[in-house]
Amino acid sequence: MSDRVFYLTTPIYYVNAEPHLGHAYTTIVADAMARWHRLAGDRVWFLTGTDEHGDNIAQTAARAGVSPQAYADRISAAFRETWRRLGITNDDYIRTTEDRHKKVVQKILQTLWEAGEIYLGTYGGQYCFGCERFYTEKEIVDGKCPDHLSPLTYIEEENYFFKMSKYQAWLIDEIQRRPDLIRPERYRNEILGFLRDPLQDLSISRPRTRLEWGIPLPFDDKYVTYVWFDALINYVSALGGPGDPRYETFWPHVEHLIGKDILKPHAVYWPCMLKAAGLPLYRHLNVHGYWRIGGGKMSKSVGNVVEALALADKYGNDAFRYFIMREMVFGLDADFSEEALVARLNADLANDLGNLASRASTLIVNFAGGVVPAGAASPEDRAVGAAFERAVRDAGAAMDELAFHRALAAIWEFVAVVNRYVDASAPWELKKDPAKQPRLNAVLYTLAESLRCLGVVLAPFVPDAAAKIRSALGQTAEPTLADAVWGRLQAGARVQKITALFPRVEDKKPAPAPAATGDGAARISIDEFQKIDLRVALVLAAEAVPKSKKLLKLRVSLGTEERTVLAGIAEHYAPADLVGKKVVVVANLAPAKLMGIESQGMVLAGEGGQGLGVVTPDRDLPPGSKVK
Repeated sequence: MSDRVFYLTTPIYYVNAEPHLGHAYTTIVADAMARWHRLAGDRVWFLTGTDEHGDNIAQTAARAGVSPQAYADRISAAFRETWRRLGITNDDYIRTTEDRHKKVVQKILQTLWEAGEIYLGTYGGQYCFGCERFYTEKEIVDGKCPDHLSPLTYIEEENYFFKMSKYQAWLIDEIQRRPDLIRPERYRNEILGFLRDPLQDLSISRPRTRLEWGIPLPFDDKYVTYVWFDALINYVSALGGPGDPRYETFWPHVEHLIGKDILKPHAVYWPCMLKAAGLPLYRHLNVHGYWRIGGGKMSKSVGNVVEALALADKYGNDAFRYFIMREMVFGLDADFSEEALVARLNADLANDLGNLASRASTLIVNFAGGVVPAGAASPEDRAVGAAFERAVRDAGAAMDELAFHRALAAIWEFVAVVNRYVDASAPWELKKDPAKQPRLNAVLYTLAESLRCLGVVLAPFVPDAAAKIRSALGQTAEPTLADAVWGRLQAGARVQKITALFPRVEDKKPAPAPAATGDGAARISIDEFQKIDLRVALVLAAEAVPKSKKLLKLRVSLGTEERTVLAGIAEHYAPADLVGKKVVVVANLAPAKLMGIESQGMVLAGEGGQGLGVVTPDRDLPPGSKVK
């Protein structure tokens, strides 16, 4: 058992809508983290749940002709069932209508009241019932809510306020002192920018003459608690609050996972609330971006909401999990399309992993009777083992940084290594020559061990497929990262054929016709094309260009020299994701200055429905190789 402790939380989801892709993404990446850390032997507690109070719920329930509690019960049950069907392994599910939550909320409120952190005051302003908050004139867009773009209502009323402003200097210092408190860095910078203006005290109540649906204030039952003040405390109430053994074990080892739309409450309100209550601050606030649909933000009002369960039912939980973790760079926005999901499923899961599992297991069954043979490892076999150890190391480092796409890329690099190994070893040829039986045995052992190792390291990401692989090798115990060591498989183990791990999805739609060139389009001769010097380049370093939303500054190696190249791909790639990647550059382009930086080349990229993608060689070509 590791001595590392992780308390993983999703937001508690507001019950004003059924579960969709955005909810599923946060919950699935939290689940992958929980599974990974359990695999590593860490102590893990994984929480999700639903936020059920406030104006919005009361009004929605009234329109539906049911009580707020009945409405909340129905939607909360839908979330719980969605997570069950998606195979989410949360340890707890909290609802803000539960007594265990209400008790902790009221206890914290009473503590703050007695400490003089709360006062009664009057406030008037423009109020959004959808957001359940007041907006300042500076925040309002054309007289409307900046988020919903709906008309605001002017409300003036007496309410209780939390003295949040007194903690502004402390919060700024805490964020600056702990550079990774809010990550990725762009969201840390956003909050520091917000805190340049004076922080206002927070209205934490609503009069019961206007809103009954909430937790009554313990010191004045004519008011109920503001929904955000109520909801944020779930992270503490789910552990039983200070003094509870579970709280003492898991707080403050907290990894909050949220979408960027709720950054401010978690990065400003919540730290100040904890400080005032005398509770330690969380370890990390981890913030992801939006899923875009057709180039725009997913929105109920637009009607482009993607239902997670429908996709998982159609393509399988593992395919859905794999796609959203591989496609989105955590912290950046990403584009979703069903076509892209199918492309990933067919290429990565069916072709790369599925075919490998089928080929390798079938070779062992056909050439060794389904029994793993012993064999003396060659340098080529040991290289496969080294590639696996590298994949585990790289995936672990990526998971620590919430770079789920990089973790999967590291594992899929190992899948590619094994696929190349099968082709290079050609066991079907070895089988023809009895004198080569010892070599065949070593190859079959290497393939069986590759499958066993994949069955371990894939478990957090595609758990059903990983379990099928382990089952085919007779591995019945729950895997741990201690099992992810090359050479643990014993000769004599039995192997069954693995079939249709990920069946291909045939696209019934006709492929779009290529764009016509047109008679008037400019053409170049072959002689002109041959003047362009295209080279493979290895990205050594990458960083954002200050004051530019589109440019990244890359330091690349062309084998015999290093160059600085600017690339307009900042909206599609995080700098860290390019380091170590091989790209194709125009090497004989005249230098040009952009944003005060001289660019000594151009990176090639293609543009499609999923945005820009850099052109990369599909074989391991050395830097400087000429592209023809």
